[in-house]
Parts: sequence; structure tokens; C-alpha cells
Amino acid sequence: MAETDAGPSDDALMGGRVRLRQPRDGYRAGMDAALLAAACDAREGERVLEVGCGAGAVLLMAAARRPGAHFLGVERDPAALALAIANIALNGLEDRVDATAGDVEAGFAASGLEGGFGAALANPPFFDDAGALRGPAPAKRGAWIADGGLAAWADFLTLAVRDGGSVTLIHRADRLADLLAALSPRAGSFQVRGVHPFADAPASRVLVRAIRAGRAPLKLLPPLVLHPRDGAKHTAEAAAILRGEAGLEWL
Repeated sequence: MAETDAGPSDDALMGGRVRLRQPRDGYRAGMDAALLAAACDAREGERVLEVGCGAGAVLLMAAARRPGAHFLGVERDPAALALAIANIALNGLEDRVDATAGDVEAGFAASGLEGGFGAALANPPFFDDAGALRGPAPAKRGAWIADGGLAAWADFLTLAVRDGGSVTLIHRADRLADLLAALSPRAGSFQVRGVHPFADAPASRVLVRAIRAGRAPLKLLPPLVLHPRDGAKHTAEAAAILRGEAGLEWL
């Protein structure tokens, strides 16, 4: 089902468990959003924050996977925030999912949020130097360019969670060292899972989980491979994640 060409598309995620209205142009939820939602490890009764929630794809898929948790999304773009709020209602999740305005660049102290979240999620923009790539379309700039860099995102996320709370991110594999360095002033006990397009190709993404005030040694987990070489669209593991039939577990 879809709206007119001028309006948002109406898409089914996780095998139809989640409906998402999202822009036809600009940033659209894809595999990264599905993987981040699958990596959410919130326990029963916990408060979960997603920073940069966009139209609400990760927020809603994570809420569908974790029915006992309560979710709050933060988004700086008014149009995306309006879609997120509408999508929450579309999925009938107003009792435990909400979204509000907020800007990572302003810092957590300026957000007006109450800290102590049990978990926080984010898919930060992949670039923080607009001169390093050909400029994205204006509708995609906010999703592609992190004006304050990874440090601003790491600060916001680690200040939002309580000691012992988890921070889970997906990002470019080549920024892993920068990501760990940005998180390390307040967080540790890192777990890292590489996401590989093919089994014989380098990782293109990493999923990173950190614990605020954690002190355990870093763990490198078995990789996730997205596509086989035999012509199938996805590996069995990736397809099960997309359908919502499997998650990504942490140790």
C-alpha cells in the first residue's frame, strides 16, 4: 500500500509486524535500522532511548521485539519527528513508545530529558566532514553528516544511561577505533560484531555495545554475513533478522 507520489510511502517491516510511513526521498530505513533494532537488549520494564530516531523505524521494530520495555525517540528534524509520532499511533504503541524533539549537538544537559535510561540506541550519521564526500541531497544531509562528530553522539548517549546501562550503535567499520575512543571516557565492557556483505569480504558495518562504567575486557563476537555468493538475496541468518524471527545476542 502506498500514498500518492507526493506523500510518504507506507511500508511493512519485520514481516508485517511494523508499519512505517517514511519519505520517498531522503533517508529511508534499511538493513542498518533492522540490525540495530535486533541488537536492542532491553529488559522487562526498562526505559530505552533512541537518539536520532527519524521516522521511527528502529524505535518501532525494537519495541515490537521488546514488548515489556518503554521507548523514547529523540529527533531534531520536525518533519521526521511528526512522522515518528504518527507511526507510533499507526502501530498502536502510544502506551509505551513516544518521540520528542531534541538535538545531539546541543548536548544532553540541554535536552530536558531525565537520565537513568537502561539502554540507548543510535545509528549516528556516518560522516562528520562534509568535504570528505560528494554532498548528499539536502533531504539526506541530516542523516549523513554529524555536525558535532561522533564525540557529540557518544557524550549524549553515555550521559543518558545509568551506570550499568547499555549503549548500542551501528556505524561504519572503518570508524571503529574512533567510536570506541569516543565512548571510552564513560563506558567500557565493549562488545563488537562485524557486519560483512559477504563471508569473504571485509566488514562494512560494526555493531558496538558498551556499558556505562563497564570494566570488562573487549569481546569480538562472531560476524554477521548478510549475503551469500549463490545468488540468494540474504543469508538465512540475515533473512530471519529482517523478518523479526531472530535477534542479535550479546554475551
